[in-house]
Amino acid sequence: MTDERLRRWRLLLGPEADQLTGLGDDDSRRDSALTALYGGEGDGKRGAGLGASSPKLHRWLGDVRTYFPKSVVQVMQRDAVERLGLTKLLLEPELLSSVEPDVNLVGILVSLSSAIPARTRETARAVVRQVVEEIERKLADRLVAAVNGAVDRAKRTRRPRMSDVDWPATIRANLRHYQPAQRTLVVESLLGSHRRSRSAALKDVILLVDQSGSMAESVVYSAVFGATLASLRSVTTRLIVFDTEVVDMTETLDDPVDLLFSTQLGGGTDINRAVAYAQQHIRRPADTVVVLISDLYEGGVAAELQRRVREMVASGVTVVVLLALSDSGKPSYDHELAARLSALGAPSFACTPDAFPDLLATALRNEDVATWAEQEGAEPTS
Repeated sequence: MTDERLRRWRLLLGPEADQLTGLGDDDSRRDSALTALYGGEGDGKRGAGLGASSPKLHRWLGDVRTYFPKSVVQVMQRDAVERLGLTKLLLEPELLSSVEPDVNLVGILVSLSSAIPARTRETARAVVRQVVEEIERKLADRLVAAVNGAVDRAKRTRRPRMSDVDWPATIRANLRHYQPAQRTLVVESLLGSHRRSRSAALKDVILLVDQSGSMAESVVYSAVFGATLASLRSVTTRLIVFDTEVVDMTETLDDPVDLLFSTQLGGGTDINRAVAYAQQHIRRPADTVVVLISDLYEGGVAAELQRRVREMVASGVTVVVLLALSDSGKPSYDHELAARLSALGAPSFACTPDAFPDLLATALRNEDVATWAEQEGAEPTS
């Protein structure tokens, strides 16, 4: 038998046929994806081996899209819906509406959106919207307050118009000039903000979001935060999702649910290509914050990615790399690339959704994000 035929038989038969031939890295990932869906352990038969609640599900979906052609992906997704115990969940709107929605479920529904039957889609969207609205209730107001406060502070002036004077700040700054005998405060300097026009944003925020399967939870939070930022006049917001392709989702930021169902969770990763696209939309480097949300498993040209990050930082852009935007504990990521980007001036660390408003405010004020991360216990990679 030729090596190619041995390889194909090995992939067909599963791990029990290891004696036939060894597998390369890509074939090992293909075999793991097949075994997780069709292969039991030690019984010589292939049966479901990936539970419905398994944390491997998102990564499995990404591997399937990366290592198999589209026609095969569709078959495997349909099989996964049946074998992972999700058939009734996706086929019966009543059951889907009775579950306790959470971010992980949203990730699964969005990942499998093409396999959801028509009569269940509206229920699936309702479940996703419920989770999105809960995140907005918890975090949207904090994000708005943090961003507006940061932008206003960044544009402080000691010669404001009277209508723009920040009187509490002015009083605090001039307390040393209080005259007790006259019971009078002598104001030597006024503090306030530059008046901004309704059409002129003071800062630009670009969110670059990796939509590979392992980043599903981060994609959900990014969609909600992106929609909230898009509602603010003080910043302009651009949200870009990517795998091996780059898609600008800015026009859909008015509805995070539509945005989520427009993503294609899974597939490969070309971070360099996404960063190149973002570079084309940087108008004011000193007033731009780029947040790259990715586990940094780069399938593109890592050297080019580092060059682009170096250029952005040198031009005055604040670049922050979030290895995850989630509550799911320590993320898996490319440690070497994270360290290199940190050394270039783009601090790399994981961030919880609760901490994101403060993180973004720190970046908008042009303060040291690496120091902020250390104080928060999310020590940057170095």
